[in-house]
Amino acid sequence: MVPVFESDNPSEIQIIKSKLEAENIPVSLNDKYMTFTTTPTANSLRVMVSLTDEKKSFEIIDSYLKESEEQENY
Repeated sequence: MVPVFESDNPSEIQIIKSKLEAENIPVSLNDKYMTFTTTPTANSLRVMVSLTDEKKSFEIIDSYLKESEEQENY
C-alpha cells in the first residue's frame, strides 16, 4: 500500500476515499501523528491504495482538487 493523499481534514479524506472507491479502487486509511513541528494533538490521515492503483488514484485526486479550486475561485 502506498499513500496518495494526506490531510488533517476528515471530511476531505472521506470525499477522496469515496471518489476512489467509486472507481473500484480499494482504499484504506492510515492514521499518523503529524511531525513534531505541529501541535501534539494534531492528527493526519493518509489515504492508502495498492501500488497498481497509484497512478489512477493520483489522476482522480488531481481532477477533484482542480475542480475544488475552480469552485473556490467563483
